[in-house]
Amino acid sequence: MNIKKESLLLYAVTDRHWLAEGEPLSYAVQQALEGGATLVQIREKNLEEGAFEQEAIELQALCRRHHVPFIVNDNVELALRIGADGIHVGQEDMEAGRVREMLGPDRILGVSAQTVEEALRAEAAGADYLGVGAVFPTGSKDDAVDVPHETLKAICEAVSIPVVAIGGITYENTEMLKDSGIAGISVISAIFGQKEIEAATRKLRDRAEKLFG
Repeated sequence: MNIKKESLLLYAVTDRHWLAEGEPLSYAVQQALEGGATLVQIREKNLEEGAFEQEAIELQALCRRHHVPFIVNDNVELALRIGADGIHVGQEDMEAGRVREMLGPDRILGVSAQTVEEALRAEAAGADYLGVGAVFPTGSKDDAVDVPHETLKAICEAVSIPVVAIGGITYENTEMLKDSGIAGISVISAIFGQKEIEAATRKLRDRAEKLFG
């Protein structure tokens, strides 16, 4: 396995849509890192390739300074080009086994899963960790809960790689995930949608350590 379980405790996923007007993404990520984010994934759906690459290089440098893994969403070629620590792919993206072939054995591979079957398939294909959700209603998904608590628990029990819960997670509802078996939580707005990003991250990190550490 290419990732330490503790690196998945507080997994920050970027989305500039949540930032205050004019606030650079790099500044927001810097604040999240200062507050204790344990991993950063760049996920900027509306940036053209050149701007995305530039942003990725900048954020990767910040993560290196804080000794935190830096993961690229979906774009395997870009992840390889800039030497990112790893890649995260969904079920609709490139097949996990093919991604592992391209990455080689030493980079991190994260895969999204919503069922035990998908989770086992991803593990067999060489995934280092799973992102499972949405575990709570989330604004981006019409308030649908895609993965009930029982399924999340069943996935954690079925695989030997760590699982991160995603989707609609806030400081307030994190406690509901306590006995699921997850290694940590993956959040966007619970960090980047907050006025004081560093303070919000610190608070969330403290809670995650108590519940999953």
